[in-house]
Amino acid sequence: MIHNLDDIIKGCVSGKREEQAQLYNMFADRMYAVCLYYSKDQTEAEDLLHEGFIKVFKSISQYRKEGSFEGWIRRIMINTSLEKFRKHNQLYPVDNVYDYVEDIGYEDIISKISFDDLLQMIRELPPQYRMVFNLYVMEDMPHKEISKIMGITEGTSKSNLSRARNLLQEKVINNFGLQRNKNKMVI
Repeated sequence: MIHNLDDIIKGCVSGKREEQAQLYNMFADRMYAVCLYYSKDQTEAEDLLHEGFIKVFKSISQYRKEGSFEGWIRRIMINTSLEKFRKHNQLYPVDNVYDYVEDIGYEDIISKISFDDLLQMIRELPPQYRMVFNLYVMEDMPHKEISKIMGITEGTSKSNLSRARNLLQEKVINNFGLQRNKNKMVI
């Protein structure tokens, strides 16, 4: 059994199944978590994970050792998610992002919500909002980059993010019994 990542990558380039299995086992859990961010449920996340690893194995010879290997795989998983999204969803441009902005204070709300609850609320967002939200929040991408990879304008990216945040705020209010008080959420 090989444990050195460079040797595992070389074995994968050669098409060796044992090394492919080792690579999958090394990164599957972390990449599954990435896929969960971009999927509507666990089944879709599993599909994205498998599709992504197929692409990893097909293109592993193109890995140039620039940056981390995990980051390279992560990018493939995100791109796989974006491809699936583009096939099944259509984005509609919005002219004025400020029509959808509402400022609500958080006051330590996040500490009262479990990761699983938050992930479930994100999964329930409409697909286009979920994608922009995840790219902006989880991947720390600027709107300019999001607009390029999703084929939308920067304004549409900003409005989708704003709408996603508003929907998440409403879900928090509805699911956790929070109330608004002078434009702030309170418990």
